[in-house]
Amino acid sequence: MEHVVEGMVPVIENSGWLAPLLFIFLHVFRQVFFIPVVIICLLGGYLFGIVYGTIYSIIGLTAVSIVFYYIVKAFPSWLEKLSKMKNKWLGEREQLNLAQIMILRLMPLIHFHLVSLYLIETTKDFREYCKYSFYACIPPALAYTAFGHIISELPLQVGLAFVCMLAALFYFVGKKETQYKWNEFFETKST
Repeated sequence: MEHVVEGMVPVIENSGWLAPLLFIFLHVFRQVFFIPVVIICLLGGYLFGIVYGTIYSIIGLTAVSIVFYYIVKAFPSWLEKLSKMKNKWLGEREQLNLAQIMILRLMPLIHFHLVSLYLIETTKDFREYCKYSFYACIPPALAYTAFGHIISELPLQVGLAFVCMLAALFYFVGKKETQYKWNEFFETKST
């Protein structure tokens, strides 16, 4: 993994106007080399700065989501296996809102494609999936590009505290529903 990233840095740096395109393709093909999203977004901040690195990472992450959509739709047996894995990790939850999905994308322990799979299952069509995928790619692209270097050098305790904070934020942003028991809602007559 390190050799791939180290080898790609000079190639992208010396490619001139093709550099953004190569960087976006690196996002799309990063899963083949088992490179985490954080590393690629960090690289974008290093090569292009915060603004352009974030823009190129958003484009790359959205492209990855679109490619994943077509691969999963082309191989329905994979969709079934991945759905079982998603249910194991996320459980049979109620509908997550966009803010929760964005927070899940920020969590380094939640796989990128697990969230994409959730979006495939909960959106009504490809266009809605692309819209939600685009919005969900903004926070990790921005955070990892701008703060990735700082986050990656944090001590383990601070990193775990960050993940706990995101988990608490995920919980509090969720829909709050009130459930009533039958006998609380309807008064029963006592005879």
